[in-house]
Amino acid sequence: MDFLDALKRPPLVLGVDPRPKLHGREALAHIRRYTLDLMEALAGKLAAVKFQLAFFEALGPKGMELLFELASGARVMGLPVIFDGKRGDVGSTAEAYARTYLEAFPGSALTVNPYLGLDALMPFVEAADRARGALFVLLKTSNPGSGFLQDLPVDGRPLWEYLLEALAALGKAREGSWSRVGGVVGGTYPDAVRRARALAPAFPLLVPGLGAQGGGFFREEGVLNAASRALYYPGGRPDLEAALKAAEAFV
Repeated sequence: MDFLDALKRPPLVLGVDPRPKLHGREALAHIRRYTLDLMEALAGKLAAVKFQLAFFEALGPKGMELLFELASGARVMGLPVIFDGKRGDVGSTAEAYARTYLEAFPGSALTVNPYLGLDALMPFVEAADRARGALFVLLKTSNPGSGFLQDLPVDGRPLWEYLLEALAALGKAREGSWSRVGGVVGGTYPDAVRRARALAPAFPLLVPGLGAQGGGFFREEGVLNAASRALYYPGGRPDLEAALKAAEAFV
């Protein structure tokens, strides 16, 4: 599996952020069944499945076992996987994160934090190259306060644009027309999505915020639109039929 094949699929990403209180007494067992059923039902409408690591880490060791089981299940179904952990560190720690989520799951992607510098990203870049995976680096995130740092002017441009251009050079297209280094740009900032697409044509974009956060759906090539609550918990609860309807409405 090569993660870049996700860019040939429908541009919708299922975000899996499990809340145990919505799944009854046997919460982990129900999360497992529901997620596998949902991925299977939506498989033909998805580019990838994005697992938010914090929600699995909060469940302890059994939650991490469940994460890796579900990620393996997605891959069996032919679905690329994004591990959304926003990892970032230096040296051997970055290498360990890269081994855990990129090399242990070849062909998968990981979200990473760039604010330790480009050198701290190199272990992730190298692992993504070896494992035919991808990185999505935080650029312009969907939260309302993102501009506090991300919009600071650098040489007359917002910091996130300055970073984007550096990353585009770092991850120049190695496989066909797409780079293995991409970025996260929130769908709540549509002008930023369009600007990023124009500045770096070979740069894949992961665009969160679809649905519950009010972000729009972008059909530009190389853009993966991520919906979590709107797809995983349509109407605020697990609902397979409603999720299918929501996916059809998006696509």
